[in-house]
Amino acid sequence: MSEDTRSTGDSAGDVAARVVTSAAQDIGGFIRSQREAAEVSLRQLSQLAGVSNPYLSQIERGLRKPSAEVLGQIAKGLRMSSEVLLMRAGLLEQRVGGPVRDALLADAELTERQKQVLLEIYESFRRENAPRTESQPEETGEST
Repeated sequence: MSEDTRSTGDSAGDVAARVVTSAAQDIGGFIRSQREAAEVSLRQLSQLAGVSNPYLSQIERGLRKPSAEVLGQIAKGLRMSSEVLLMRAGLLEQRVGGPVRDALLADAELTERQKQVLLEIYESFRRENAPRTESQPEETGEST
């Protein structure tokens, strides 16, 4: 059996394990980047979130995939929306609004209230523009 054949002969369990590991590393790296952007040490975040320092370290390194409850605690410690972490971890479906909504929710410099107000404004603009983009009347400015 060649090396190529062996690498593609993975069982469904192996593939699932790689997907889980990849998701854990993705959320762990995201948490680390948010923590560093907020200029909070690992120890400080573990205290703020009520999660042990070793466990938080394992999450950041992608060795553990945290539960929704732990993600909520970490989000609170980082003073960000838990929705962002839950979506990033694949535990919550992404809502309409895509990257703009995600960017607003991930911004550590905004308060929760400011984020909600900005999202409400953003959504009102989207609703206001939706009918025009769906059934925009044709203009006939020149006659021939």
